[in-house]
Amino acid sequence: MQIDAGGGWTPVCRYDDLAPGRGVAALVEGQQVAVFRDRSGAVYAVGNRDPFSGAQVISRGIVGSRAGAPVVASPMYKQAFDLRSGRCLDEECAPDGSPAALPVWPVLLTPAEPARAGDVAPPNGAPHERETGRS
Repeated sequence: MQIDAGGGWTPVCRYDDLAPGRGVAALVEGQQVAVFRDRSGAVYAVGNRDPFSGAQVISRGIVGSRAGAPVVASPMYKQAFDLRSGRCLDEECAPDGSPAALPVWPVLLTPAEPARAGDVAPPNGAPHERETGRS
């Protein structure tokens, strides 16, 4: 699986290395990214920094759903973030007045890790992208 942080696709981990319902942290182009595989098999990549505490802890959050949206609850103050958009579902602004949202990144399943129907989706909920014969 790869993540595009704006500078091209960066290998992060194998799909099978992600435990359903759990997150992992990865350093991608100098940014901490929290990567999640939900229990349905969809994969999401969001910023690891909690906008409320400033701590790099989102990858340790609790994965679930709220009103049908896949979410992660921060382990610090328990705000829920939509894994598709990064938007906080509990508060509009962080304590510093900035928008309460996590950055999101597209996820790419590589050919070495063939997708099964419905297994993987990028953070925006669109169908997953597959790498095609790039050199």
